[in-house]
Amino acid sequence: MSIPIGPTGGAGMSPAPNKPTGGPGADGRGIEWASWVLIGLAIAAVVMLAVLGAAGPGPRDTAGTSASASGATGPAVGEGETLTRQVSIEGMLFVPNSVEIPAGSTLVLEITNNDSQNHDLQINGVNTGLIAPGETVTQDFGAVTESVTGWCTVAGHKAMGMTFDVTVTDGGATGAADGPGAHMAGSAPAGSAPAEGANPFVTVPSAAQRGAEHEGFTPANPVLAPAPTGTVHEFDWDITEEVRQVAPGHSQVVWLFDGQAPGPTLRGQVGDTFRITLHNKGTMDHSIDFHAGEVNPDKHMAQIPVGESLTYEFVANRYGIWMYHCATAPMSLHIANGMFGGVVIDPPAGSADALSEVDEEYLFVASEMFLGPGDVGADAQRVSDRRYDLTAFNFYPNQYDLAPIEHKVGDTVRLWLLNAGPDQSLSFHVVGDVFDTVFTEGRYIIRDAHERDTGAQAVDVSVAQGGFVELTFNEPGNYAFVNHQMTDAEKGQHGFFTVTD
Repeated sequence: MSIPIGPTGGAGMSPAPNKPTGGPGADGRGIEWASWVLIGLAIAAVVMLAVLGAAGPGPRDTAGTSASASGATGPAVGEGETLTRQVSIEGMLFVPNSVEIPAGSTLVLEITNNDSQNHDLQINGVNTGLIAPGETVTQDFGAVTESVTGWCTVAGHKAMGMTFDVTVTDGGATGAADGPGAHMAGSAPAGSAPAEGANPFVTVPSAAQRGAEHEGFTPANPVLAPAPTGTVHEFDWDITEEVRQVAPGHSQVVWLFDGQAPGPTLRGQVGDTFRITLHNKGTMDHSIDFHAGEVNPDKHMAQIPVGESLTYEFVANRYGIWMYHCATAPMSLHIANGMFGGVVIDPPAGSADALSEVDEEYLFVASEMFLGPGDVGADAQRVSDRRYDLTAFNFYPNQYDLAPIEHKVGDTVRLWLLNAGPDQSLSFHVVGDVFDTVFTEGRYIIRDAHERDTGAQAVDVSVAQGGFVELTFNEPGNYAFVNHQMTDAEKGQHGFFTVTD
């Protein structure tokens, strides 16, 4: 597709035929001469109208048409006029990130880079060139005749969400330039088709949008409480299907154990009995599978019809962290919609494997996020095809970027890890620190490594596996924790510990 960026000239037009000579005569050449006069007058009129049209209504105050970066709009413009808008660059985001313009009008953007690195903007082949931090450039992108999406051409920035949508209208007044949430969770911009492999239901929030404050966000508390007293633990859980916000600007139906995703964390000691009664208040059959339970699946993992209940009882004979999830087919879809959680069983106190003293314990449950229609939730075909959109710790992407976990220098923490999947592996790493202890799938890989001048940089946790790591913060700073399968960190499995003196 090509959008003209300037007026077309007369070059290439065929010259008018030679005007015949001679005056009126009986041979009909007078009539021919008169016809050529009329044709000449018509051509002159057309040329005059074209000149007047190109000149437009005269000089205009473009400042009167500009919109602020917050999305305010100036006077309307019509076809063939110039639309000027102000845009700022805030992190990996154009603010606003879209504009409407009548077909055939010229688009001019005044772009201010408020980020700490260079960016540019290219729309339909016209590029601003690199814009340095703090710099403002004014770029004429020419006459726009079709809807188009522009982007920052710096490597990787488009994928991080630096796009700008230009939507062409039929003419007349333009709407307000869209704010930073435009197209965040709606359908694709008018006049464009989803890119190959793109989510056909929603526009996935970019990294910049996931890292910005937004309405409806409440971080999940990652603190893992100590095991309760007693040896028998009884619970009543409702299974429900509810609409929840699962990413910035996007809410959809999720399937929940006791109103939570992940579901409630159970904790106890080796030998404890767990008795969980589930009441299916959803719209379909559901079930549950506790990996910590060594029981008859036919009885305990039976399907629970709508309106009915089932009691699952097991004795925790082995310590570690164990996954539970809905066991109804397709299990991948039920897990993708939030039906999973963890069971933490402590090793016997006083044993060689007993847990050491720490200042705090946390639980991070890793999973992929499948965004779908609000009234449906994860799309079964996309889940089957492993076409996930985002990743998360505790079922919300990047939530611990927005709500960092605070600590003091010298604090030692234990981080319990569980990978719910349904498909992707986790390579857990804390930037700027080393693990002194690593326990995974029933064994200590390394323990008290600081006493032997060694340690671990990452722990691999495959789907349905779990473990824990321990580390001590020795200096103040911001310590990122990530899935070192880096594309998944960039999709949302990322957070921070903020450590102060």
